[in-house]
Amino acid sequence: MSNPDELLVAISAAVESERSNQMSLTVVVGGAVLTGRLAPEAVWRERVAEVLKDSDRLGAFSDVFARGPRGYRPGRGEAPTHLHFHLARILQGSLGLPETGGMYRVAIKDVSAWTVGDLSYSDR
Repeated sequence: MSNPDELLVAISAAVESERSNQMSLTVVVGGAVLTGRLAPEAVWRERVAEVLKDSDRLGAFSDVFARGPRGYRPGRGEAPTHLHFHLARILQGSLGLPETGGMYRVAIKDVSAWTVGDLSYSDR
């Protein structure tokens, strides 16, 4: 989307203000379907930093996520520009990758379609 969907921006802003991670969302970005729960950016950054910190090869990058960009202050009245997913999967055929869910950051302006809810496949 060249102009970010105002409703999607409002949903992201609500997640940011409530510090909630219960909003499930499915988006289409660049032809890929991504489904999972939204998290406030600060919570998402903390979780990514924790995962990286425990890695022998990637531990040095944990500080980048923990401290955020220079002047970073979540909730300062600016409209969110990104969605922060956790427990998210990229849907491919009848599979969700990764199976356990991952951490994804998606630019709102790049979302071409979306729906509320977490999609999953069933063999039934």
